[in-house]
Amino acid sequence: MDNLLKNKAEDCLSPQNFWDTLPRPIIGLAPMDGVGDQPFRYIQKKYGNPDIIYTEFTSVEALCHGDWQSMLNLLYDESQRPVIAQIYGRTPHHYRQVAVLLCELGFDGIDINMGCPAKSVANGGSGAGLIRTPDLAQQIIQAVKAGVEDWRNGVSPADCPNISAAFVKHVATIHHQLPAAYQARRAIPVSVKTRIGFEEPVVDAWIPNLLEMEPVAICVHGRTLRQAYSGQADWDQIGRAAELGKGTKTLILGNGDITSQADAQRRVNTYGVDGVLIGRASMGNPFIFHKETDAPEERVSGALRSQIALEHAQLFEQTFLPYGRYRFIPMRKHLAWYIREIRGANYLRAKLMQTTNSQEVEAILRQHSVLTDGVYQSLLPDKAALTPA
Repeated sequence: MDNLLKNKAEDCLSPQNFWDTLPRPIIGLAPMDGVGDQPFRYIQKKYGNPDIIYTEFTSVEALCHGDWQSMLNLLYDESQRPVIAQIYGRTPHHYRQVAVLLCELGFDGIDINMGCPAKSVANGGSGAGLIRTPDLAQQIIQAVKAGVEDWRNGVSPADCPNISAAFVKHVATIHHQLPAAYQARRAIPVSVKTRIGFEEPVVDAWIPNLLEMEPVAICVHGRTLRQAYSGQADWDQIGRAAELGKGTKTLILGNGDITSQADAQRRVNTYGVDGVLIGRASMGNPFIFHKETDAPEERVSGALRSQIALEHAQLFEQTFLPYGRYRFIPMRKHLAWYIREIRGANYLRAKLMQTTNSQEVEAILRQHSVLTDGVYQSLLPDKAALTPA
């Protein structure tokens, strides 16, 4: 148990070329909008230790218009490395400036979202909408790479015309707090996450278009935009993407419907991908990232899940309460995921869905006898959350 809960700072990877140092196959945490915020990622890394972690996707246009709520998507702490910032949009010169900002914030990598199926995103030509505009998709990858090179050559957010003075001040504060290795103007790898097509699979046309730009990695979700998250992920199409990537400098990862470590390993072996990203199966279950085939029962006990649920709720408050428009409501779905296997889960869930703070969560868990003083202790991180100036 002590080894499970220990935060292994010594396992953090080198800031340079981290993709080359990752174990094979790569088993990472997928980016998930509305789910993968700073507290969620912290818990997943602490209790599951996925090989890589992505932020929620963040609009480059919103960042270039000074939107503080978008900046909150970029909160992270040192325990999460290697951590990749995921961005989306359709304006190349905004991508270039945001790449400078992300480098200055100390991220290990930058990922471009070309797979979000939400109408509000794709209909505007961003996310999976870029599958219909391959030339623009290439320009965007080129713009992000150019932004990284700008930063390596001495450009700072203060030199970017669309980055606000408030953001410049905030980012400078964060940059100076980073470990020295992450302040260095090093190469930051650029990757892409996408889908197999818009209305129908177009892997044979779409993936080579991306490969031409030599991203360090492409993660392929096995559904089209039209499918969104319905139906089954088409792993044959993901396998075809892996074939197209053979012999190139680009890693190919698969994503979609992975339910366990054994399932992840099977898909790697069957479809020839370099790794996988796990999304929905990690919700309330960070233990899915454990490489052991026979995890001790104590790791998935109701008591431990309840402990983590309360820790997550406390961390959610600690992270977001200082900001405007704070609400506890987004935390409730996580609570439901943690307790779904506990006896009496339906009754417990109904109670937790009415909570407005972590104190109420703790009281309900204790009343339900799934949380005791012998099991629970507060394990909040020592590092302060990133705070806008």
